[in-house]
Amino acid sequence: MARNETRPIVKLKSTAGTGFTYVTRKNRRNDPDRLVLRKYDPAARKHVDFREER
Repeated sequence: MARNETRPIVKLKSTAGTGFTYVTRKNRRNDPDRLVLRKYDPAARKHVDFREER
């Protein structure tokens, strides 16, 4: 099964400045802009916004 460019792999970087990242996939048709998710940052020990990095 080939991977296509409809759901690319994106890296989510913490806005808390800790350098912690998550790796996920996103659907370009539903989310053409940069993705922002609120997730747990273990280095900061709290939930913060994670922004898509390119």
